[in-house]
Amino acid sequence: MTNSNLPPTWSDLLSGRNGLRSLALAGGVALHAINVYIVATVLPSVVDDIGGLQYYAWNMTLFVIASIVGSTFTPVAIDRAGLRHAFLLAIGIFSLGTAICASAPTMFWMLGGRTAQGLGGGLLLGLSYSAARILFAEPLWPKAMALLSSMWGAATLAGPAIGGIFAELNAWRYAFWSVILVGLGLAALVYTQIARDATSPSQNGVRVPIKQLIFMVLAVLVVSLGSLSTQLQWNVIGIVGGLGLSIAVARIDMRSASPLMPRGGYQLGGNLGSMYACMALLSIAMTAEIFIPYFLQVIQGYSPMIAGYFMVLMSAGWSTGSISSASRPPLTTNRLMQAGPAVSAISLASLAVTMSLYLPEHVITLALVLGLFLFGVGLGIGITWPHLLTELFHRSPKGQENIASSAIITVQLYSLAFGAALGGIVTNSAGFTDPGGLIGSQSATRALLLVLALAPTLGFFLIRPVVKQRQPAS
Repeated sequence: MTNSNLPPTWSDLLSGRNGLRSLALAGGVALHAINVYIVATVLPSVVDDIGGLQYYAWNMTLFVIASIVGSTFTPVAIDRAGLRHAFLLAIGIFSLGTAICASAPTMFWMLGGRTAQGLGGGLLLGLSYSAARILFAEPLWPKAMALLSSMWGAATLAGPAIGGIFAELNAWRYAFWSVILVGLGLAALVYTQIARDATSPSQNGVRVPIKQLIFMVLAVLVVSLGSLSTQLQWNVIGIVGGLGLSIAVARIDMRSASPLMPRGGYQLGGNLGSMYACMALLSIAMTAEIFIPYFLQVIQGYSPMIAGYFMVLMSAGWSTGSISSASRPPLTTNRLMQAGPAVSAISLASLAVTMSLYLPEHVITLALVLGLFLFGVGLGIGITWPHLLTELFHRSPKGQENIASSAIITVQLYSLAFGAALGGIVTNSAGFTDPGGLIGSQSATRALLLVLALAPTLGFFLIRPVVKQRQPAS
């Protein structure tokens, strides 16, 4: 426990029993996050081995949509099973899914494992953040949240390295088995450091938004099914069907007693809806990183590890933008909020041209240019994102602050899943699988990145009325 008369220090959080508990919670986030980057790095090797290139995007789509479902059930899991057993359940489901992936003889088997991974990983992620409020004294909460958030940064370094090593050894299955070993260690830590009766105040009044979840899952699946065809009419049907089901989610949610979004969350024109919509569009832009390792390996001939670290440049750009734009004066903040989506859109459009080029005589120059534009995609999002969130917090309806905050994660994950499914449609229709290979990949990368560039472009126009309403505060 900390001395209430003194401000808490990192030592209070990271020493003694608190230190072991911190390691358990940070491990939960790290396990989920590192797995994301491992899979992105080894996936090109997976499809080379077991096939299923047309389902490439489904690996992320099903994982993310299952993560939404898993994280949504966090309060219920804590209330019904207690914190320790909820953690062990999440680790068990995640490890089972990982074992299925490691032993997958076909892509359908792999997709089943990825779904189980997402379900367990989403629950594990939600539990890690919720447990910080249960296990630590309130003065330690900000430092605990900072520690958990930092695990995503660590994942960008560890994930591509682990995945790249096993992929280059032609042993991608061992990448999954190594994750299970970490999961077993985490389970032992949870069992010994989290008390059996550790729980939160009763959550009996919490209702899981089942209808919204069902329609969200259906929306993503319809778009994903549309991606399996190279015929334009089925692609259009998939997109229109997915958008229609997304509208149904909004209609159900606005009438629900347990909404996913706060009041005004679906209203545009500078209101909360514009901010959530801009977040969604910026998140869709980030789905480019799903395909980046594959394109770089096939078109540029990069090794799995190098291709994986190129993908990390987008995340590095996001972090750099967030840090460099923090604590800026209001007028500068307004300009950054408007400039961010434009920077991302221009970077994606530039990548559409340069990533499809194969110039062995200018390999170093091309690598620097690609790295710059990949960094630019994340940078644009990073200089907008924190100010967008801050403005959203300020405008959240009184009494619905928690709903507004949790909706950020839901919108972000749903947009990633929807964007991955949309990416599957664009790439498959542009030659990703037929003719495939170098020519198909060059065509697919141009089409995908140009389409994704439209998302932050639209975000640029949506953010303008939001910024305009902030102007008097400048």
